[in-house]
Amino acid sequence: MNITQDAVVGLNYTVSNSEGVEIDTTDGTDPLFFMYGHGQLIPGLEKSLEGMQAGDKKAVTVVADNAYGQRHEELVQAVPKNMFEGMDPQVGMQFRATTDQGEQSVIIIDVNDDHVIVDGNHPLAGMDLSFDVEVVSVRSATADELEHGHVHTEEGDCAH
Repeated sequence: MNITQDAVVGLNYTVSNSEGVEIDTTDGTDPLFFMYGHGQLIPGLEKSLEGMQAGDKKAVTVVADNAYGQRHEELVQAVPKNMFEGMDPQVGMQFRATTDQGEQSVIIIDVNDDHVIVDGNHPLAGMDLSFDVEVVSVRSATADELEHGHVHTEEGDCAH
């Protein structure tokens, strides 16, 4: 079966940045399972998988615009440290913040005496990514999976 709209795909992958530094891999773990055509992968990677079938392998380069987008420096902000009362903010901490555009994930990138510097960009924003992928399985989605819009476990369970 080829990967087409609504197919459930099992995928092994390794992703690296443009300098060849490995960012993530399924090596040594279970494959990633997703429903094709539902936006569960970055657009450039998902599009590159169309038509592949179990056993197929390929190398794919996804430019930033088709991955996590470009960085937006206006998403880096200094927040008064007193807004973190009762907390000890540390570089690397991630949390959800309320912004004018709604809830947004941010990461602390610096802390000084008066301010905490947060970054609302995705950590991979602005990066071209290289993937080595192997399709390990392709099957039709079940009626329940189609109704819910995501893959269920082999036992038919889902997390909601």
